[in-house]
Amino acid sequence: MPKVFLTRLCAVALATIALVACDEGNQASAPAPRPPAQVGFTVVSPEPVDLTARLPGRVVAFRMAEVRPQVDGIVTKRLFEEGSTVEAGQPLYQIDAAVYEADVKMAEADMERAQATLNSTRTKLRRYESLVKTNAVSRQAYDDVVAEEQENKASVAAAQAALDAAKINLGYTEVLAPIGGQIGRSSITEGALVTAGQAAALATITQLDPINVDFTQSSASLLRLRQMFRTGERVLGSKEELPVTLILDAIDLAYDHPGTMQFSEVTVDETTGSVRLRAVFPNPERELLPGMFVHGIVNQGVVESGFLVPQAAVSFNAAGDPFVYVIADDNSVSQAQVHIVDASGENWLIDKGLSAGQRVVFDGLQRVRPGATVTPVEVQKPAASDDGARQSSAAG
Repeated sequence: MPKVFLTRLCAVALATIALVACDEGNQASAPAPRPPAQVGFTVVSPEPVDLTARLPGRVVAFRMAEVRPQVDGIVTKRLFEEGSTVEAGQPLYQIDAAVYEADVKMAEADMERAQATLNSTRTKLRRYESLVKTNAVSRQAYDDVVAEEQENKASVAAAQAALDAAKINLGYTEVLAPIGGQIGRSSITEGALVTAGQAAALATITQLDPINVDFTQSSASLLRLRQMFRTGERVLGSKEELPVTLILDAIDLAYDHPGTMQFSEVTVDETTGSVRLRAVFPNPERELLPGMFVHGIVNQGVVESGFLVPQAAVSFNAAGDPFVYVIADDNSVSQAQVHIVDASGENWLIDKGLSAGQRVVFDGLQRVRPGATVTPVEVQKPAASDDGARQSSAAG
């Protein structure tokens, strides 16, 4: 074999070996394909959701009465301890009764005089009734006696009324508690002169158990809520009484005793545009005092079939429309437009756009795109609320 041919054959072989080596090197240095991104998801299912609103409120006395005198006189005794609890009808002050006792005696004397005159007239009338039949007295004289009897009856009735009034005024010398409750300080002491209907109250009695709390809610929110009730988006629920939970602002803790909503005003405050709601609470420990600021978790109806989705799972597009990423059976991701009803703790309440059993991406949203394939891992969603009430941020 010629030497030139062997030389060329060796060169071709070496070139082939070099090309194969380069190709193997390139294959070794090429990056491996990325595995699907791992994302956390939660499975959604419809459920009835109680919605509430946290509304500001102020504690108001259930009943309050100012004690005032109804007759004039000098106060001789104070019959209660300031700050104590009194019962309805309990004596509080004693006003000097000497003048009123004398008035009663005078009225009793007038009553006896009027009654005696009436008795005398009746005796005369009975005698004239027999005489007029025999014409022993004239008909005119008989009629005069009849009229005299009627006048004397009226005099007796007037005397009786005067006696009753005198006894009432005598009774008013003992000033009684109009209601039961806790009585405050006394504005007068023994020896003070008081007058009937005076402007200054002698003391004030406040009933603290039960006690009222007045909440305020914007009229716009109330109108929107009523519209939801009319359209069926929300229902009132099966409870006849609407429960209310109270949050004490001073210590940021829930009040031990639940309350009941009583009514809402029929007028709107012109300065604030709000409507007043009133609830009543038991207050056996006197923990709630008039004037305290509080917040109430107030029932705002029930969404009969809603989806609670973590707020972190909901995104918004450029137009502000909310959407979520859902994972299909083949682990591919797609967008689903949803409708948010309200907030519920750390969740959004959604009534449209989802179906039972769908897997909604909750964690790792930055790693997903529509159409991408992912590795799903189930993550537990947050609870509705720390205090057990699903609070509505849009209702208040």
